[in-house]
Amino acid sequence: MIINRSQLLFTSLLLPLLAATLLCKAQTIITPGDNSFDKKWLKSGKYEMACFSLDGAGNKTEISTFIFEINAGNGPLSIYTTLKVPGSNDHWVDTSIIDGSTFKPIYRSSFSRNREMVLKYDKEVTGHHYDKHTKKRSTIKEPVKEAFFDNYSYPYLLGLLPLSSGYHADMAVYDYKPTNTSNVKKTLIEEVKNSLFVSPLTGEHKTWQVSVYEQATDEKSEYYIDKETRRLWKVEVFAKGQHILMVDKEIDFNPFKSTFDKTATLKLLKGGSAVISGEAFARDNQNEGALSGIAIVNINKKQYARAGTQIVLIPYTEFFKEWMKLNEASRKKGRAIPLPADVAECMKVTTVYDDKGHFEFVNLMPGDYMIYTEFGYVHTSIRSEATGYTDTYINGLYQSTYTHMTTNAYNGNASAAIKKVVTIKKEGEKVEIKLKKTL
Repeated sequence: MIINRSQLLFTSLLLPLLAATLLCKAQTIITPGDNSFDKKWLKSGKYEMACFSLDGAGNKTEISTFIFEINAGNGPLSIYTTLKVPGSNDHWVDTSIIDGSTFKPIYRSSFSRNREMVLKYDKEVTGHHYDKHTKKRSTIKEPVKEAFFDNYSYPYLLGLLPLSSGYHADMAVYDYKPTNTSNVKKTLIEEVKNSLFVSPLTGEHKTWQVSVYEQATDEKSEYYIDKETRRLWKVEVFAKGQHILMVDKEIDFNPFKSTFDKTATLKLLKGGSAVISGEAFARDNQNEGALSGIAIVNINKKQYARAGTQIVLIPYTEFFKEWMKLNEASRKKGRAIPLPADVAECMKVTTVYDDKGHFEFVNLMPGDYMIYTEFGYVHTSIRSEATGYTDTYINGLYQSTYTHMTTNAYNGNASAAIKKVVTIKKEGEKVEIKLKKTL
């Protein structure tokens, strides 16, 4: 084969360029003790994430809740997680303890209905695995030949990395399974890019979307990590045809300035002898045409809330007033502020007990109360329509026109949402109210 000077020149220029390109694309290898981690992002706290299964149409079904607590003191970093399944008493409890300086794994345990596992990391990995279905117990003892992270703790370390658009890296991760030939697998941070997470409570958050592939599980995950705080807002997992979504429930969200006293609030509902009684109904004046706004006897009569309709009573405290004000402002932005769980437990509910919309609350103390209900009823609309005209002429000259009108009634479904603030001034007082809505 004959090689001319131009080919030699091309080769001499191309090979260094290819080598430089491959070097630039080489993955960063992250190991425990790596100075890539920025410990300023480490924070202790307790969080909850709702876990959903998504079908092909994007419909969500809640399957579990993850409650995780991070203790980031001066010593070891500990991560405790409890998985709860709705409607079940089953719990999955995991513990991971790692060195707070190097993030080298120290201890790992996992207890659930299906298995029990305990691992201790040192010069060897020792421990045991017990399958509760097969009753098979495996003793674990294997030498540590390379530096790695524990598979359970590494997701909490992603936010400590120098994330930026285009960042990518590899991590060696230990993930024990009795069927594995090797328990150390690669986890690949494939790419990082700009994204956005929109919270129903706190609005928009600029995030890094971190794409991760686990060789051990053959799963791909998308982590949405806050740029400013490194909080983990959302995780999407794609594995074996399944799409799993985990979202931060923001249990630490607290926009309130007022303090809530649960004991004192419950006392208002149970510690007195006052009574609030009344009737709930709607009066429908939604007519049309010439009858608009006019209440017609036997047509726009009282539409009583049906027996069994729920009536809710809430102590109208300063905390609840603040919640209403904040919620009203938040709804203008398309969001809602849920009542804290303690506040929601301080509501009293009764039901309408007859066909005349009557209800009653007892054992109340003096104070202000918000009473609220919603119910459906039959809306009768009266519509007047012109069906013809008669002109009057005298001696050939136009005098007037008479309009022939037809009035018809139309029935349809309607609903009423009613709220009213009621004050009990003294102990033992009996207050009667009309919980009504005029439409």
